[in-house]
Amino acid sequence: MTRRLAVVGSGIAGLYAALLASDAGADVVLLTKGALDHSNTWYAQGGISAVLAEPAPGDTVAAHIADTLRAGAGHCNEAAVRLMCTEARRDIAGLQRYGVAFDAGHAGAVTAGATHDGGPALGLEAAHSAPRILHAGGDATGARVAGALIKAVLSRRDDGKLTILTHAQATALVTRDGQVAGVHYLQDGRPADLDADAVLLASGGAGQLFAQTTNPAVATADGLALAVRAGAAVADLEFFQFHPTCLVSSATAHPARLDGPLLISEAVRGEGAILLDSGGRRFMQAYHPDAELAPRDVVSRSIALHLAKLGDPNGHVYLDARGVEQAKGAGFLRQRFPTLTRKTLDAGIDWTRELVPVAPAAHYWMGGVTTDLSARTTVPGLYAAGEVACTGVQGANRLASNSLLEGLVFGRRAVEDFLEGSSAGPSAPALAPRTGERLASSAADADAHATTALSGPPKLPHDSAPLPRNASTHVTVLAGFEGAGGSGPFSREALRRLMTSHAGVLRSGQLLAEAGRTLESWAAVVRPDAVESAADPVACENRNLLLAAQLLVGAALKRCESLGAHYRSDEPVETDNPTSLRPKASLLHD
Repeated sequence: MTRRLAVVGSGIAGLYAALLASDAGADVVLLTKGALDHSNTWYAQGGISAVLAEPAPGDTVAAHIADTLRAGAGHCNEAAVRLMCTEARRDIAGLQRYGVAFDAGHAGAVTAGATHDGGPALGLEAAHSAPRILHAGGDATGARVAGALIKAVLSRRDDGKLTILTHAQATALVTRDGQVAGVHYLQDGRPADLDADAVLLASGGAGQLFAQTTNPAVATADGLALAVRAGAAVADLEFFQFHPTCLVSSATAHPARLDGPLLISEAVRGEGAILLDSGGRRFMQAYHPDAELAPRDVVSRSIALHLAKLGDPNGHVYLDARGVEQAKGAGFLRQRFPTLTRKTLDAGIDWTRELVPVAPAAHYWMGGVTTDLSARTTVPGLYAAGEVACTGVQGANRLASNSLLEGLVFGRRAVEDFLEGSSAGPSAPALAPRTGERLASSAADADAHATTALSGPPKLPHDSAPLPRNASTHVTVLAGFEGAGGSGPFSREALRRLMTSHAGVLRSGQLLAEAGRTLESWAAVVRPDAVESAADPVACENRNLLLAAQLLVGAALKRCESLGAHYRSDEPVETDNPTSLRPKASLLHD
């Protein structure tokens, strides 16, 4: 009898897995909350990292592994990293078989941006030691990849080999005898059930937790909440990566829009654009010697710190590119950044003459549902792949262009495990230890950590770069945050503002504790732990976001020292310099 796999989500992990399982003869049902192209994958501007059979000169799989481990700040699952980097070329070939065409290099080229033999162009990104980033359509990689996979999925649907349920919001996992056996969902406001032999969660992240985000409106922590309510373990939820410069008008003025938020690339600052505060003052020089060209997480923290000092933690600053146009000639910005020029104009801003309002935006959640190397969670019959999962690959801070690759590799491995019929077996085996000082996670102790990541403050790496700050500044930061969250009635907007001001780029024990109390008061009304299905899709999303917020805040409270994307302004003072702290200023990520 043909076994059924239910795939929840239509990003790269879900689409790729659905195709692989369908082509192998499984009965596949793909559910997506919106349309097939409503995913973070669709909006991904970056590429996919991989060391191919014909790599750039000097590049090796070992180098990709080393780069990933270093970016993860000593917090990666080394076995998962090694597996992903080693198997990357296999899934790049898989994408090509499904119609994905990567940008080609030029024959004879040996520099970054092209292979030496006219094969796929290989770009070089920050924190990578060699060119290994594949792109499709330049900065439209996500849309090109998702578009090709969607076309293939629709073709198989038309051939009767695969079922697609669009506008189908999963509300709970069906469990029988301790094993996941299907999905409850809402479609067009009507509840329905889907029986399945296993479920693969590929539902993406939770950017909508924060006031500014690069994620589309569908990113509401649905998969994480489903898994937690079914008893699955989670990990690393304190690590949320923020992009420093997101156009505020698209990130906040229209939070429900589905045409995609707008990142303002570091490349604009590389051409000479600067950051100004609401008083027209350039401020980055006071926070880091590289000013606007400091690593991404440093710029994000500096903006958040400056806004807090001004008493407006939910506010924004301005990107000033006018000097670039003046210095390099009329039309330079349009020629160098045609997409950004068009999109800023669409937002009503002529950046050759006007300032662009920007703020740090929630970008990618490193934590998620704990999985093993076959994408199995701690609940039999339940898999997770992509941003919803925590494979340990991303560590405390994701390396550029590893996110799409992780979704591919572990989406495939979930399908392979399902086809072998082992999804009905025991829970995920003990996970390999993380590198560095972190304690190992295992299935044996997963129950004790089902609502937070593992505790135990790790030692900061020696390559940490300082972010200037002193004791008096810390007091100012806390004063700037006072009252930002409030304890009024729950609303999506109130939650987003609370998480931004109390659990965003800058955190402290005091702020996190305040957030926890407010979240607890809201939870008494919203009941985020309730398993029963609701008839209102928005209510379901709100419950999922509130549960995710509680999990994130709890994990952030337990990790008292800064590591990677998790920054505690009240971390312990180092003995060699008691007047200043040394937060982790990690490498630049995509």
